[in-house]
Amino acid sequence: MTNSQKKNTDLLIVGGGIFGASIAYYFKRDNPDKEVVVYERNEMCSGNTSLAAALLSRVRTNQASIPLAVETFRVIKELEEITNDRLPVHYTGAIHLAVKPEKVIQVEEMMKVASENNIEWESITDSHANKMVPWLNASKAEKIFYVPGEAYTDAYLLGKAFVNAAKALGVIFKRNTEVTDLIKSNQNVIGISTKSGIHEAEKTILAAGVWSTYLAYKIGLGLPMAPIRSQYWITEPSETLFLPASPTVIIPDASFYARPQGNSLLFGIREINQMYCDLRILPEKITEYKFSTDNGWQDLIESFKKIVPFFNQFGNTGIKDYIAGFSAYTPDNMLIAGECRDIRGLIIAGGCVGSGISVAGGIGLGIAHLAAGKANPFDFSQFRVDRFGTYDPYKRENILRCAEARSKKTCG
Repeated sequence: MTNSQKKNTDLLIVGGGIFGASIAYYFKRDNPDKEVVVYERNEMCSGNTSLAAALLSRVRTNQASIPLAVETFRVIKELEEITNDRLPVHYTGAIHLAVKPEKVIQVEEMMKVASENNIEWESITDSHANKMVPWLNASKAEKIFYVPGEAYTDAYLLGKAFVNAAKALGVIFKRNTEVTDLIKSNQNVIGISTKSGIHEAEKTILAAGVWSTYLAYKIGLGLPMAPIRSQYWITEPSETLFLPASPTVIIPDASFYARPQGNSLLFGIREINQMYCDLRILPEKITEYKFSTDNGWQDLIESFKKIVPFFNQFGNTGIKDYIAGFSAYTPDNMLIAGECRDIRGLIIAGGCVGSGISVAGGIGLGIAHLAAGKANPFDFSQFRVDRFGTYDPYKRENILRCAEARSKKTCG
């Protein structure tokens, strides 16, 4: 396609991560006669999707996100049937524990919300928790809750399952093709521009993760999110401490979470001093960015005193891997999802706030309905693109608000 050629498509999706792939799948499934094209400047699901810790959590403080995560759980079997491939989803459950009064209130409220959404949970003792999770010392916890249905997975493989299912339905994926601009005519987005030319569409979805902000800003739309580092570590294996069937553990008092990774432990922290980045200097490939000069060791040292009361062997446990990426955080830890009030033809799917894998199914289904002009089965009112009014994503004050939001996050 040359620069003078134009092609009209029903739906264009910018971004081949798990959000873009999920939207493509649902839209094509429900609108088989429509043409869907996904543009990704690298390989599908090779960016932040592939770097996610991939906790599949339905229980969370924000009620509006719970139905989205429930849909992710539901669609997994559907994807397996279409692709004829079993996904590595481990339904080991999750333990939430709290010591300080304010954290106890938080986890109690989460369990109340879980009950309202018919999600099973139970109170357990510290000895029961330790039996399920040998490394865990829960003796100081005031409240310990176990949610048996929670899970974790491989984020890349789940993202690729959406891609493969969408391909089987006829979605066109254009990899290694960078979208350089959104094309705007008056107050309408009518397509995209690449080095190969212009591609027009009835509707365009912007689902390029933290890079979405850059493209949106070029047409005068300030998306309320910033690239904030997420990092986690994987320990050396231990057949006695780290059991593959152990539940995920979330400890708000320590800003700590962990899940099995075979006979190793994958764990992450929410450090006080967050690393953030100006969108204008992000590389094309996230693997080219230097997230830490010391593989996060200073952050671990600063968090040591908070973690070791719950993980007594923490100081004696070797670390074999360090993984980091940028999550798109918003000032209120809410997603950005929906149509734009003053710009027609454009729909945003972003602001994953570290929970993108869990909610990918619901985001895909909801955005696909909006793109088809149908009623959204979910309540996206809290995720409105314009909820902060006129917004400058490059303003340092706004970036710091996003970084602070990650520091205060307690679940999901």
